[in-house]
Amino acid sequence: MPHDHHHTVSNILSSLGFQQLSTAATTANLSTPITIFAPSDSSLITCPTCSLPLLLQEHSVPGLYPLYFLRSLAFGTKLETLAPNRCLTVTFSTTSRDPRIFINGVEVTQPDLFNNGLILLHGLHGFVSHLSPLSCNVERMTSLSFDSFPSSVSSQSSIMRFMLKDAIIRLRNSGYSIVALALRVKYTEISELKTITVFALDDVSIFAIGGHAYLSNFRFHVVPNRRITAGEMVSLPAGTVLPTLDVEQKLVVTTAGGGGVLAPMKINYVRIVHFDLLHNSRVVVHGVSVPFPHMHHLVTDDQKGFAQMEQSRGNCDVSGSGGVCDVIHNDFAPAGMRMGNIEEHQGL
Repeated sequence: MPHDHHHTVSNILSSLGFQQLSTAATTANLSTPITIFAPSDSSLITCPTCSLPLLLQEHSVPGLYPLYFLRSLAFGTKLETLAPNRCLTVTFSTTSRDPRIFINGVEVTQPDLFNNGLILLHGLHGFVSHLSPLSCNVERMTSLSFDSFPSSVSSQSSIMRFMLKDAIIRLRNSGYSIVALALRVKYTEISELKTITVFALDDVSIFAIGGHAYLSNFRFHVVPNRRITAGEMVSLPAGTVLPTLDVEQKLVVTTAGGGGVLAPMKINYVRIVHFDLLHNSRVVVHGVSVPFPHMHHLVTDDQKGFAQMEQSRGNCDVSGSGGVCDVIHNDFAPAGMRMGNIEEHQGL
């Protein structure tokens, strides 16, 4: 995040008319993507004894929570705020087709007031009083909070833990609960990295294929210490090799991006179906159609050689655990070994 991120927050709040909070933001340590539930100046004036810096922390949560996502949460879900061990509770009305959202009983009257991908702002009709130390303790099984939440996000490792937890929460509530669980299981290992890129299957796809091929090879679907967003991903040339958490296995860009719907980008011959499915300052997740098969016999080091290999790739079997692609150069490929792409072969 930029060094002057807190100044950016202050300027945004000020320009939108939240002068009281903007003064607190000039001294706040806000260095990650955040959602702010912003109370109006008129409501804050009614609490002269309130601490504005603390209120800003208590009205801010890590990650981006647009209106549609808030509506997808379970009634009573708790969001841990930037104030250590302080949680906001999300509730909503059930009397209309477009339910109203409430944060600790205060209505969100200006949803999605601002969103630049780093800062998301909702306007509140009032303000939330200073939170209790017990605000995270009720119904912890349905809360979006974590033990040992860092009181400061100044260090790189703390930011990574912060953003990994944000990704787990958002995946769990977006139809990728199995991937969220896998990240939780690998949390200790992954939280030591600087950034990650994850290639994810949704729950429906995982259950449809039995899940074993993906879950048993989950580390093969994570690129460590690289945050490859859609813009960079589609610019990778064919033949680009990407490391994975499985140090003995690599991913290979087999079809470069930019070809449109008739020639979609593929990695290990698997189509990328959703770019930037989820992203924050340390984690980016892309959706794939099937688990990646392992690439064997990758014998070319130059792009021309790879292009020839791509045109003549041989025996690919993704029916087993994790799948195997034996890629053989055209000069050595026996007649009849050529085949179409994996997804066509499987009828997907």
